[in-house]
Amino acid sequence: MIERILLIVVMLFPVSEIALSLIKRSRGRAAKSEDRGSMRLLWLSICLGVVLATAAEWVPGTQLPVPLPTIRVAALALLVGGLVVRWTAILTLGRLFTVDVAIHSDHDVVEHGLYRYMRHPSYTGLLIAFVGLGLFFADWLSIVVLLVPIILGVLNRVVKEERALLESLGPAYAAYCARTRRFVPGLL
Repeated sequence: MIERILLIVVMLFPVSEIALSLIKRSRGRAAKSEDRGSMRLLWLSICLGVVLATAAEWVPGTQLPVPLPTIRVAALALLVGGLVVRWTAILTLGRLFTVDVAIHSDHDVVEHGLYRYMRHPSYTGLLIAFVGLGLFFADWLSIVVLLVPIILGVLNRVVKEERALLESLGPAYAAYCARTRRFVPGLL
């Protein structure tokens, strides 16, 4: 049963991200795009990571030394937990959330919900979900080659996003950055 649910979540994960990228692009004069290619690079890093993880699964001797049912439960928990964090952050931002880095004409610093504790809960959730996807392969090498390009793509994106927000929101965003961590409260 867990295996079937996990497979469904693994298949719905990219579907939800593709739908999000089609629905939540910045449009019109209300938002100024500051993406600078970061969305394209992020998608490329995700595709590269998934291809490498799939290939690495066939390398002998890299399977995790944990019973497969335990791995599947952990993978499902991380995937679902990460997606809950991601979608909670997206819903908290509402119309300010776009898949491309964009600053709205009436953009303001959001400091409620998960944003009270971290600046990028949407990316935190995405990374947690990808750790779960990595566990789905039940292979340590797959986890590494999946996460490295994705983490680099997310970091590139965050730098561009924060630069745009600092330019647009100035001292209010700088003060928010001083009070919060990027991804994990109290740590990162």
